Amino acid sequence: MTHRPIILGIVGDSAAGKTTLTRGIAQVLGPENVTVICTDDYHRYDRKQRAEIGITALHPDCNHLDIMQQHLTLLRTGQPILKPIYNHSTGKFDPPEYIKPNKFVIVEGLLGYSTRGARDCYDVKVYLAPPEELRAKWKVKRDTMKRGYTEAQVLKEMEKREPDSEEFIRPQRKWADVVVTFYPPSNDINSSQLHVRLVLRPTIPHPDFLAIIDQGSPNFQPAVRLGLDRDMGKPVDVLEIDSHATKEQVNELEMILCNEMPNLKDFCSPEGDPDIGKLVGTTGELLQSYPLALTQLLIAYHMIKATNIYQ
Repeated sequence: MTHRPIILGIVGDSAAGKTTLTRGIAQVLGPENVTVICTDDYHRYDRKQRAEIGITALHPDCNHLDIMQQHLTLLRTGQPILKPIYNHSTGKFDPPEYIKPNKFVIVEGLLGYSTRGARDCYDVKVYLAPPEELRAKWKVKRDTMKRGYTEAQVLKEMEKREPDSEEFIRPQRKWADVVVTFYPPSNDINSSQLHVRLVLRPTIPHPDFLAIIDQGSPNFQPAVRLGLDRDMGKPVDVLEIDSHATKEQVNELEMILCNEMPNLKDFCSPEGDPDIGKLVGTTGELLQSYPLALTQLLIAYHMIKATNIYQ
């Protein structure tokens, strides 16, 4: 084939924000251009079987990683797959689904980087690493509202899963090109506004944010900052975006990125995309997060840039 799909991996622990991030990136790229795959569908056992065996969904032995890797390889070459479906509402498996990859494929889940063969299939790799206290809050909210658990059940399950999180999920951070950490100001986990810290590893070419910040208007820099740090012992750039970043600053960064890459303009507008950066608040209200919007925009930028490199 002349063109192959561009594949993005989004890995993180349960309720780390993978689906929220994925939704906004797909919105930037155009939902009609994106195929989304959830690696939870490759669980080997249903919920009842996991309880009987005493294994968590985070353990590699609880997942068909060989089939997941095979499917990623097929998707990368533009071929269709017959994908299993795990139903989180029932805890059982639904009939498999025939999937043909679109121009972009987003693969999100727990163990997406767990094998070298799988890692080699991604063009861009992202890892989500929110503070554990915040992730626990998100997980309780999601699993009680959407999956029928009580708060006590969720917290007990998180305690049971912690050894597997430490052994199998968090080590995958080292494979990511971008590490995304949303965190509350002043460590107030009840705050509806979150800052974001983006670790930008030199494994892929990032935009020249130093030049971008210098190009920005005088009020651009306080909310968007670039610095140097070390992550897992290696030097990295770190982009910080505060929760008080404004719509104007988001639009400004969007237009600078659009001007840098001509074919990104197909996905940009002078007013910006009002649908990115949306998330549901603690009481069910719809919120707009500009740090989230900028994160989604940056990752979409990398996916579009990969179409220039590999196609």
